[in-house]
Amino acid sequence: MKGLFLAVASSGQKAPVLNPAAEVVFSLGPIPITNSMIATWVVAGLLFLFIRLGTRKLTLVPSGLQNLIEACVEGLEAMTKGLLEPKVANWAFPVVATFFIFILLCNMTDLLPGVGSIGWGVPDPSNPLPAALRETAVPLLRPPTSDANLTGGMALVFFLTNTWWTIRYQGPKGLLLHLFGPKGGLRGWIAIPLALIFVAVGFIEIISILIRPVALSVRLYGNIFAGEAVLDVMLGYLWGLPAVPFYFLEVLVAVAQAMVFSLLTIAFTATTCSHIEEAHPHK
Repeated sequence: MKGLFLAVASSGQKAPVLNPAAEVVFSLGPIPITNSMIATWVVAGLLFLFIRLGTRKLTLVPSGLQNLIEACVEGLEAMTKGLLEPKVANWAFPVVATFFIFILLCNMTDLLPGVGSIGWGVPDPSNPLPAALRETAVPLLRPPTSDANLTGGMALVFFLTNTWWTIRYQGPKGLLLHLFGPKGGLRGWIAIPLALIFVAVGFIEIISILIRPVALSVRLYGNIFAGEAVLDVMLGYLWGLPAVPFYFLEVLVAVAQAMVFSLLTIAFTATTCSHIEEAHPHK
């Protein structure tokens, strides 16, 4: 969408409204391929290339790309291990690090020129811009995290892996006790009349766990899509000048949302993979 900046600024026309649904570029048989999917593949390809170049010739004293990669990985590892038990942190770190790096790069595509303006299809004939400057009907690329399908997919991946970590950590019996057992270390006869309350709290906890992937996906999608839409609108006023501060704001939003998604995955994992009430560590 940002590739419209020069075109809109030269004419003073309002930018088009961003479509909430990712546009289908082409189909592979019954499978539609959207512009957000293509952008996701591009980001993944660049990420693999970046890591390959940075780790091709490893040295004891890192420099260049190797130094940047190691600093990023070590920082994310320290954050994860600082918030989770060591065993759980070893399980969660690869997922958390992947989420942060991938989401950050996907968010940053929102600011690249040509994203949303290069593509094919018949342009809107009512657009007063010259034909060469009109936005195509089907943009080739769309910021991946502005598509709810991607954010929902990542949230589902976390939900499944977190469920497996919880069962592996707690065990089936431990999981049931974690959900429905006495809270606050209550023991003896006092726990009997409170049993119904503990069961009700357990069902509330289950609902909370099921809502978590929805909260993760909607939070990320809503912030990135809203930022994209705001920039599109601002580019249509006063030769695009109001959009300038929003570009800097979007950089902060891109980093913040990647960090928030990663921290929430850690926080949600900590609530299910912990034994706060036990006096001894879990074996």
